[in-house]
Amino acid sequence: MTDDKSLHNFHRDSLNRIFGAIPGHYDLVNRLFTWGMDKSWRRQLVSAILKHHPKKILDIGCGTGDLSTSIALHSQGTIEITGYDFSEPMLEIATCNAQELVPNAKLTFIQGEAAQMPFPDEAFDCIGISFALRNLIFENPLAERHLSEIRRVLKTGGHFLCVESSQPRNRIIRALSHFYIRSYVYWIGVLISGDRDAYRYLAQSAINFYTPEEVGKKFLAAGFRQFFYRPLFFGAAGIYQALK
Repeated sequence: MTDDKSLHNFHRDSLNRIFGAIPGHYDLVNRLFTWGMDKSWRRQLVSAILKHHPKKILDIGCGTGDLSTSIALHSQGTIEITGYDFSEPMLEIATCNAQELVPNAKLTFIQGEAAQMPFPDEAFDCIGISFALRNLIFENPLAERHLSEIRRVLKTGGHFLCVESSQPRNRIIRALSHFYIRSYVYWIGVLISGDRDAYRYLAQSAINFYTPEEVGKKFLAAGFRQFFYRPLFFGAAGIYQALK
């Protein structure tokens, strides 16, 4: 029988390989996937984060640094931001992007795993995630530990905010969304990157991701006090918010 540690290692190694293989194409494919709407959705997430006037922000699964640099730009460098990701190739791009776009920002990128973050308890006023929540909680053997770690490093009264793909409540719109992902998103990703496994995972995880209600139950079970959800583009994506 496979133990939890083996399952974790398998999942971690698979994601490392997937995201290590596509960093140079990742942002371009995201633009094509969403017809550029991901930039607007991320701006809405940044606005929601800054509304709470945080002084220290953690961007988990920061990837190439889009969310971190956007926060730095809109806050005019007044906020201390930490970008955190397990993918070294992604972080290399994030560092270059930050040096070009926000050279004077209080922005640091750190490599590590979300299951065991190197930060003290209640270290951050706000935690943000941009299209990486699926990787942490969907069919991940360490989903509960990831949520526990997010809660641990977030200050009491602090906010978790995330933009992520979602499941439209309307059955017709949901079916069209899934068809679009299978017939367009997957194949465009494969054509641009040449990596079938990476975009098979990204497509399948989006199609089978939990409903907003299921995501909310997971956060409340992890000890968060409140959970909110706001749909974007007919529910194909959404902004998720949890209060500690």
